[in-house]
Amino acid sequence: MPAALPSLLAWLAVLLLGRARPADACSCSPIHPQQAFCNADVVIRAKAVSAKEVDSGNDIYGNPIKRIQYEIKQIKMFKGPDKDIEFIYTAPSTAVCGRLLDTGGKKEYLIAGKSEGNGKMHITLCDLVSTWDSLSPTQKKSLNQRYQMGCECKISRCLSIPCFVSSSDECLWTDWAMEKNNVDGRQAKHYACIKRSDGSCAWYRGMAPPKQEFLDIEDP
Repeated sequence: MPAALPSLLAWLAVLLLGRARPADACSCSPIHPQQAFCNADVVIRAKAVSAKEVDSGNDIYGNPIKRIQYEIKQIKMFKGPDKDIEFIYTAPSTAVCGRLLDTGGKKEYLIAGKSEGNGKMHITLCDLVSTWDSLSPTQKKSLNQRYQMGCECKISRCLSIPCFVSSSDECLWTDWAMEKNNVDGRQAKHYACIKRSDGSCAWYRGMAPPKQEFLDIEDP
């Protein structure tokens, strides 16, 4: 073997390892808050009281799987089981899609995630987790019923203008295209995609419940 070959192979190995950054392991596609609500098993308003690292079984190689366990104080449940959520679990770092919460019980969150049963849920970096104070009045109001009214609708992200709906049960989410890749824009803050009496879906804005005239209209 030529003398230069081992050093060349070592250099290539370092280069490949350098490209495999841990942060690249977690990638999330932007979704409208209503989609996050509809996709979740559990949606709550809560405070994180404490956190600790716990073992959650072993991987296929026998190594322990570490997770962060947050003890929480649930304030209100918008969607989920009858039993209050007492613990939230997540991966130990954002590099593996973990979601970090402030503990101490001072900051309130809106948290959406997957149920694990027995008062437990799991969240990732891709789930909807926002501080309660950052939500608009319309978003807070929509959590009670309006988002649920559109869970059979499809919200499609518009990447560039023009874009068009492909079916009557679809709402185009244009914040990304209209507001320079902003996923927290006007439609996210102030609109919900509502299913109407004829089966079509359309954006609805406002804090008041949709009027019957809006639900009965035939054309989007």
